[in-house]
Amino acid sequence: MESLRVALGSRSYPIHVGTGLLERVELYRPHLAGGAVAIVTNAVVAPLYSSKVKQGLQGARVVEIVVPDGEQAKGWQTLEQVFDALLAARCGRDALVVALGGGVVGDLAGFAAAVYQRGVALLQVPTTLLAQVDSSVGGKTAINHARGKNMIGAFHQPRAVISDVTTLDTLPARELRCGLAEVIKHALALDAAFVDWLEGNMQDLLARERAALVYAIKRCCELKAEVVAADEREAGPRAALNFGHTFGHAIEAGAGYGAWLHGEAIAVGMVMAAELSVRLGLIRKEETERLRKLILRAGLPVSGPALAPEKLMELMALDKKAAQGKVRFVLLEAVGRAALRGGVPEELVREAIVAAAQ
Repeated sequence: MESLRVALGSRSYPIHVGTGLLERVELYRPHLAGGAVAIVTNAVVAPLYSSKVKQGLQGARVVEIVVPDGEQAKGWQTLEQVFDALLAARCGRDALVVALGGGVVGDLAGFAAAVYQRGVALLQVPTTLLAQVDSSVGGKTAINHARGKNMIGAFHQPRAVISDVTTLDTLPARELRCGLAEVIKHALALDAAFVDWLEGNMQDLLARERAALVYAIKRCCELKAEVVAADEREAGPRAALNFGHTFGHAIEAGAGYGAWLHGEAIAVGMVMAAELSVRLGLIRKEETERLRKLILRAGLPVSGPALAPEKLMELMALDKKAAQGKVRFVLLEAVGRAALRGGVPEELVREAIVAAAQ
């Protein structure tokens, strides 16, 4: 097991990465306060891993809340289902919510924990690569709105993150590739040396080689932990972690949630953001081609669904990074360095969208 820490003062917490972690009692015991434990999971993950987590929660009163699978479940109706179950089980303020699943479950359960009785403890137990490298770390929780992704949410840090890479053995290949999109994003936005490593180890990651997976997950968590510690609520530097997301979230919303998976949309979003970076003179065209090749090697798309540039731009206007009614973009200043930029001409944005489709 590899462990690291997100440094947030009194709200600091550990991230554990390794194999055979789901049932390890000592990882759960420090976070039990004597109240009920609500495992929020979905219909796919529950039969695979819920029993292992229950082994780790020895002696606790456990309530299992199973929600539907898929991005469509990340809304008000499912959130109400979670609240109903928590209330029916008489979960109090000493309850612990365990988010067992991918990014949808983590975001949904995290938001429920953030607002149920004004906030209860949360443990993230991510079972997808995307969740292990990104969404389980940093305290962002949310549900979607018809007009935009993650529009209703709260910051709510977990007490710990337990990432067992053995759960990736049962992950569909498409979902694994989506997780690699977020791995690539961390590298491109924050660590040029990690980009080099990915170029040399992508086949091992696709083959689910354990040592490669543990290294990639830990490195992503190290990068994200450093950024979150410096900028918990995304007032500045943390925005770099949204490289590709302004375009990507618009693709998800425009195509219909679930039609394009998050990682697929982010892969295309990174290409669009890189094309925009070229048009602003920040990077060379060759660097965009390097990015495209890496994304393609991960088995991810580099061009998006048939959505008009005007439609994507309309959806991007709702992006949470917008300021004074203007969309701001996370762009590459170099491979391994991304930053938030405003004042981007709409014509260049349109050109970047069109270029990504070619």
